[in-house]
Amino acid sequence: MSSSLALDTPIQYVKGVGPKRAELLKRVGVETIEDILNYFPRRYIDRSRIVNIQSLRVGEEVTVVGKVLSTELRRGRKDRLMVMIGDRTGIMECIWFQGIGYMSKVFRVGDMVAFSGRVTFYRGPQLIHPEYDKISEEGESDPLHTGGIIPMYPSTEFLARVGLDSRGFRKLLKMVINGVKDTIEETLSVSIIERQRLISISDAYKNIHFPSDWKSYSLAEHRLKFEELFYIQLFLALQRKTTETARRGISCPKIGKKIETFLKMLPFELTDAQKRVMKTIRNEMGLEKSMNRLLQGDVGCGKTVVALYAMIIAVENGYQAALMAPTEILAEQHFLTIRQWLKGMGINVTLLKGSQKGRVKEEVYEKISGGDVSIVVGTHALIQERVRFKKLGLVVIDEQHRFGVIQRAALGRKGYSPNILVMTATPIPRTLALTLYGDLDVSVIDEMPEGRMNVDTFWRKEKSREKIYQYIKERIKEGNQAYIVYPLVEESEKIDLAAATEGFKKLSEDVFKEFRVALLHGRMNSEEKEAVMNDFKSGSIDILVSTTVIEVGIDVPNATVMLIEHAERFGLTQLHQLRGRVGRGGKKSTCILLSKDYISEEAEKRLRTMISTTDGFKIAEADLQIRGPGELFGTRQHGELNLKIANLAVDGPLLEKAREEAFGLVKSDPELQHPENRTIRNVYARRYRDKFGLINVA
Repeated sequence: MSSSLALDTPIQYVKGVGPKRAELLKRVGVETIEDILNYFPRRYIDRSRIVNIQSLRVGEEVTVVGKVLSTELRRGRKDRLMVMIGDRTGIMECIWFQGIGYMSKVFRVGDMVAFSGRVTFYRGPQLIHPEYDKISEEGESDPLHTGGIIPMYPSTEFLARVGLDSRGFRKLLKMVINGVKDTIEETLSVSIIERQRLISISDAYKNIHFPSDWKSYSLAEHRLKFEELFYIQLFLALQRKTTETARRGISCPKIGKKIETFLKMLPFELTDAQKRVMKTIRNEMGLEKSMNRLLQGDVGCGKTVVALYAMIIAVENGYQAALMAPTEILAEQHFLTIRQWLKGMGINVTLLKGSQKGRVKEEVYEKISGGDVSIVVGTHALIQERVRFKKLGLVVIDEQHRFGVIQRAALGRKGYSPNILVMTATPIPRTLALTLYGDLDVSVIDEMPEGRMNVDTFWRKEKSREKIYQYIKERIKEGNQAYIVYPLVEESEKIDLAAATEGFKKLSEDVFKEFRVALLHGRMNSEEKEAVMNDFKSGSIDILVSTTVIEVGIDVPNATVMLIEHAERFGLTQLHQLRGRVGRGGKKSTCILLSKDYISEEAEKRLRTMISTTDGFKIAEADLQIRGPGELFGTRQHGELNLKIANLAVDGPLLEKAREEAFGLVKSDPELQHPENRTIRNVYARRYRDKFGLINVA
């Protein structure tokens, strides 16, 4: 490969890649030389730290390196593939029950392979469905595959079939690094490198892929993590600069009778935290500069009331307001709640969602563009090209970690610099907040309404089902109400809905036949849902069997028991959301998490977290530790900005340093015109501006 190839050179120009490999690499985000350099190892095997077979202990997570001694595809009641491996201290079995057709072709006698997994025992030590990486083939002693610290790369079945398993990636990366190590241009300014004591980008790439020792690896990892976080923070700093220097925004100085009526008719006393945030929003919306604010708070703290307050201010000043939720179910819940609260106030509210039929959708479009509706609640359908607002003054986004900067900007562009209020449905760690919402000012509702009580949470398995049912019966006889929640995820929606419907049938006709039981799910129309919710709220329903449609919007103080079926299938944030539906009155409340007898280690961590705390911030931290930050900017439809090496669960201090450098740079050189910053300007333009088209730095 020629050393003159630039970082943006297509990967197919690398010797040995070819059209087939190039196409498969594209599926995992590798299209250029720069992409392959940033395709980091998922882990490393240090040949000096390998556990030998003789020293294995049941229950330990280990990596064993051994030679394949035999393979056997054993047919029977349960087909299995058995691979016997050995090292100088003993032999052991590795067993697969799934994918055995493919797996049986992977291993050959004589292969040197690293296996990782939890040790079990049956007539000797075993690893069941271990992770594996081929280190070398029979007769091969290349130190690239057998010596020192060996990088192990993420792969897929399709990549492995064209030779791009860990061995293949090691060969490819070695070739690329040797070819470009002398021509890689620096990506940060000299002053930042010196202040942060960073190694060069060339050395960082070399030592992240092929470290000579752990110190070299550590320095490389630190440099690359800092750079990744720096450019994300630069993106946010430039976004904030653009917002602050934008044309005059929309001013909403008038506080009229509708606001007074709304505040008087609220059936509860606002908390001091809500009043404080409302005052901030009122003052900010009154300025001739757009509000750009994040509203953060725990489940049940009253964010929706604050958001509706802001929407009414916009309406009283002659503008429209839009609320965007991440799913149709949540959008419907917000729509029903807002319509109920605004009844009799002369404010028209409408719902826009993707599943509406063409004629209905066209009517909604006309009402929005003609100004016949003041508040529009919807999903991402709000940002489609057909949607035209007559006079959009406020955008409210129920973030739920699912929308990002791009969707936010797209909805904002529907009006003339409208005010923007982003709500997070659960508190998020500072590191994630700085990365997701670093371009926004932050308000926190850090106080719960009067009467909110901690909810006792228990994790139980299938054998406890009858006792749980008995407990629910006793609580209902005492005059309480209960939720029984079934999971509903997009990938298996039909199956899940059938399970919820069948569960309702059994519960209403058999288990709880002496009580009044109702069913609620997302496929019901708005009128049906509203009728069921009102019946439950009025007390004419004892038990509400539901899918996650109750995640937001229902406030029933008398509902004191929640049973969550298949709790292992829910994420932590969603479990916390659901639990927030009980404990809303002054009564003792209980949430029971019911799972299968055998669940994954990750699911077990989630459930243990739920029973250990009701603190939303602690739950958010745990969620970050268990699942990672995911797609930070929610940009699946329009380029991706995933963290490739930094980890927000542990890299908070480094993020703070990167943020300080990025925001300081934009403050001192807003257009990145200083000669020392030209490199940063060029890298940013190549990596981010062209991807997102949001910041005008060219």
